Amino acid sequence: MAMGFASLGMCEDGNGRDLHSLPVLAEGRRKSKEMKALVSSQSTPSSSWFFLRSLLIMASSAPIPDRCDIGSHSSRVKRQVALSSQQWVDLFSPDGKLRDKAKLLNRVRWGGIEPGIRAEVWPFLLGVLDWDSTEIERNESRMQRREEYQKLRERCLQLPKAGSGNDLDHSEHSCSDATFSPKIYAIWRRIIRLDAIRVEKIPCPGSHILISESAAWDYANAVGLKDYDYLDAYQLLHAVRLVALLEAYVIYDPEIGYCQGMADLLSPIATVIEDDAEAFWCFVAFMRHARHNFRLDEAGIWRQLRVVARIIRRQDAAFFRHLQQQQAADCAFAYRMVVVLLRRELSFEQTMNLWEVLWAEQAAVQAGTGRRRHIVQRQQPCEAPPAEDLLLYVVVACVLQLREVIMVENFSVEEIQGQCNAMAGNVDLWKMLDEARRLVLSLHGKVRNASISRGRIM
Repeated sequence: MAMGFASLGMCEDGNGRDLHSLPVLAEGRRKSKEMKALVSSQSTPSSSWFFLRSLLIMASSAPIPDRCDIGSHSSRVKRQVALSSQQWVDLFSPDGKLRDKAKLLNRVRWGGIEPGIRAEVWPFLLGVLDWDSTEIERNESRMQRREEYQKLRERCLQLPKAGSGNDLDHSEHSCSDATFSPKIYAIWRRIIRLDAIRVEKIPCPGSHILISESAAWDYANAVGLKDYDYLDAYQLLHAVRLVALLEAYVIYDPEIGYCQGMADLLSPIATVIEDDAEAFWCFVAFMRHARHNFRLDEAGIWRQLRVVARIIRRQDAAFFRHLQQQQAADCAFAYRMVVVLLRRELSFEQTMNLWEVLWAEQAAVQAGTGRRRHIVQRQQPCEAPPAEDLLLYVVVACVLQLREVIMVENFSVEEIQGQCNAMAGNVDLWKMLDEARRLVLSLHGKVRNASISRGRIM
């Protein structure tokens, strides 16, 4: 944690339904009533950007209870063993060069990564580290990136702290156009501080990270955090790090700046990677393919939701007709799932599992690996080729598990939204990945030509 502290110091600143149905249904009905009240108060269409943004903010602002991982005992294909520390070491030559990229990616795609080595593997998956680099070359690039991050932090400190931006509605101005100004930066700073203390409670990695309560308070006061009394020392330090990293990001990418939801994407990365500079560049790499989710023109998020709709229509025409009848064929109910990559539907550990699988899928697509077995047989999920848009198939798999209750109860669009929101903590991730890969096998070629783009979805 030494680098993290140094960098922060620098800132001186039942019924047989396979849904877990009863609790989900009850919670979904409660939330759907809230949603109806919200819809009735809106003067803009429910599909508009600001309405959907308000749903995300509403969901993100509420505290989330601790959630346990849902096991995968019902999955048709069992999760393979995660990439272990010894397997990771064995993949490298004496000079620190990766011997078998395809083997690594295949292991991560089907089993994930052991927690203890995520900080080493994630920078490769995200493209921060060159797959063909030696250890010496990686150390050199780390030093260069660290210097660049420190310069960004210095620029943060040079910008004025004054100005809370209370004259502007932050829900409509938390994304910028291409113009950067101190006034806009002041608005971003205020929203970042609000969101940093609202992110879901993270698992403490252990006693090896020790910080006193008074020291955590000092760091929090240095970056201007408020109303953090309910956070323990480690959670507070995490919030401080989020502030420093996100402030640097808005300087790095002022076109996007800061939007609510971005703290949810950064939190797992900052938890796994304790070095602030390395965490920052991993977040930059992540956002390079997620930033369109936060643009005011809406194009990126709606492009992905159209793909979700196409997958549902081809997989289950009857269900899609119901969605059309309920004016939900645009799949806006899946907005939150897509924008923050199921972060609010999954536990912290499940989120990390999913994201590393998605990153490995995308790296495998880029490398052209994992396709030969797909040609031989197309019956089993384990034969599915890598798919850069696997996230959207996972989203569809999650929605389809609610199909029965949505159709039997003839749910409206608001009630469907409530059901989706109530899924949080009730998702069997590895089962959903199993179902998603079955969808990829049967449908990917049919929706591919109309897919979101030739680039990555993230």
